[in-house]
Amino acid sequence: MSLSDAGVRATIAVSDIGRAAEFYEGKLGLTPLAEGSTGAALRIYPCGSGSRLQVYVSKHAGSGRATVASWSVPDFDELTAELRANGVEFERYEGMEADEHGVHAFGTHKMVWFADPDGNIIGLDNGPG
Repeated sequence: MSLSDAGVRATIAVSDIGRAAEFYEGKLGLTPLAEGSTGAALRIYPCGSGSRLQVYVSKHAGSGRATVASWSVPDFDELTAELRANGVEFERYEGMEADEHGVHAFGTHKMVWFADPDGNIIGLDNGPG
């Protein structure tokens, strides 16, 4: 067996699990594993194809400025509109053009980035384009 055959999980460090839960559950709409299966300093969110997003408390929360996790979704326009309606603000980067909503387009490939309350950068795209 190699790592190419194994599942992978995105793991994000946060400073306050309650504040993180408000963001990941309230704004992004994720649902954590059943009560009791995660600790007070940890949340695990099942995602598509058996993948998982793990959010845990760490003193190193928000210390990176690169993308820590991203999703590829076929309903990109609908989902980005829903996230904006939930109060998620998309990042804009110098030297990269974005539309009025913060959507970056690279030909037919679309991408947005946003930050959680600790400044962890998360991406969303419309898949291969």
